[in-house]
Amino acid sequence: MESSKEEKKLGQLSDIGLWIEDYDYIFSDFDSRPYSQKLISEDLLSEMNRASKEKKTGGIEIKFLVPKNKRDFRKESIIKKRLKEHFKHTLQNLEDTKRKLLKEGALFVFFGIIFMFVATFFLTKGTSDFFLTFLSVLSEPAGWFLFWEGLNLIIFDSKKKVPDLDFYRKMSKAQIIFVDFD
Repeated sequence: MESSKEEKKLGQLSDIGLWIEDYDYIFSDFDSRPYSQKLISEDLLSEMNRASKEKKTGGIEIKFLVPKNKRDFRKESIIKKRLKEHFKHTLQNLEDTKRKLLKEGALFVFFGIIFMFVATFFLTKGTSDFFLTFLSVLSEPAGWFLFWEGLNLIIFDSKKKVPDLDFYRKMSKAQIIFVDFD
């Protein structure tokens, strides 16, 4: 009954509250580097992502609950910095990837239209020249392919990045705090 009270209290206190028995739970088990360089645990990121989806607006507070006897303020400072670095770096990479997809899509659409103009030019030329007919036959499907593939990149592939972008935007602005518990 008492743990239920604590869970309710935790839910009221923070947006994302995570119980950890040790600071190592925040990082990948396979990474032996110091906390300032370690990879963040995929399980932790997944849990944060799941919890953050419920928070649509406003700031997020990430609260790590650590056993009182295991708190180390120096480590906590390093961990906060590492988490912020990770969130900002990943956000930047995702934004760059989305921007690249949009640019690539726009280029595909542009060249698709160019190929369609070339095909139209050769078709309206009204010649029976084998080479011009071949260029027309080659240009038309190339134009359509580039046009539709470009639209696919712009409309669908770039949209696949939105959930991750939303998560990392929230996390890069999140307040990270450590709290002890008995």
